[in-house]
Amino acid sequence: MIRFNSDYLEGAHPRILERLMETNLAQTPGYGEDRFCEQARSTIRRLCDAPEADVQFLVGGTQANLTVLAAALLPYQGVISADSGHIAVHETGAIEATGHKVIALPCRDGKLEAGQVSEYCRKHFADESHEHMVMPAAVYLSCPTEVGTLYSREELSQLRAVCDRWNLTLYLDGARLGYGLAAPGNTLDLPFLARTCDAFTIGGTKQGMLFGEAVVIRSERLKQNFRYLIKQKGGMLAKGRLLGIQFEEMLKDGLYMELSRQAIVLAMQLKAAFIDLKVPFLVDSPTNQQFPILPNVVLPMLRDKYSYATIEAVDEAHTCVRFCTSWATRQMDVDRLIADLHVLLRKQ
Repeated sequence: MIRFNSDYLEGAHPRILERLMETNLAQTPGYGEDRFCEQARSTIRRLCDAPEADVQFLVGGTQANLTVLAAALLPYQGVISADSGHIAVHETGAIEATGHKVIALPCRDGKLEAGQVSEYCRKHFADESHEHMVMPAAVYLSCPTEVGTLYSREELSQLRAVCDRWNLTLYLDGARLGYGLAAPGNTLDLPFLARTCDAFTIGGTKQGMLFGEAVVIRSERLKQNFRYLIKQKGGMLAKGRLLGIQFEEMLKDGLYMELSRQAIVLAMQLKAAFIDLKVPFLVDSPTNQQFPILPNVVLPMLRDKYSYATIEAVDEAHTCVRFCTSWATRQMDVDRLIADLHVLLRKQ
């Protein structure tokens, strides 16, 4: 079985494993207060051109999301998200479990628009009974989004302005950030994100590490006592040096972006094959996630050799599925898939 259903199916890049072995018997303080984590923090601050940023390492994306939003929100406040946003769909109510409502807004192509966020806030505070409703106090984005789309600099700047107007915390989930930064047409970079967002994450779990997410915090309010929340929300690793070592190695010599670009090259090959076969897409994604709409009749035959994620039925005869490349996807596997797609789809 050749797996294309997600981008965290393999272990870790060999350099990560080698570095972990080299440092295996080193004795360090725990909980991310070791020299490896400090070096990784310095590297991230430099790459973000943000010497004042706080950088904390958490074990996973869900823990990062709920910890940042727990820091951002008071008990009566909620977070605005696209209705397809990860926190609204795929985190088993983790945010709600902290006592905060996810305010899901319908979105085209998985992206929140500044205008709709502003209009939601305007209507909320214009309602004479607004004190009886959950107050919007944060905006959650992901880049890439759940459907592989990207925010531009202009779109993110407009959302920043809306957050400033309505006193909202702007948080960007970067679990797949490298794949977004490496995508054709991307206009974002780490310094821009550090200037624009109150907090954002740099993903490791889906980008060649065994596990781990780096939270970059610009907001002085969010920085205060943040480590208390990391511990409380289950995101603090006792052997925290394992996170620092991985990020330090992944960000050395451009490895993070090299692996991201590799995944994008293969995804674009797959996308080109679907286009050549006249296969429509649910959304035009420039990232490692591709969402073709395939005839139902070919899906069982594909399942014999390949795994993919089923997204939604489009009509009685067609289904949107997701094929996902990763840092570890092999050229030969993409070639095999493309060859089989040509055989199967040209028969239809």
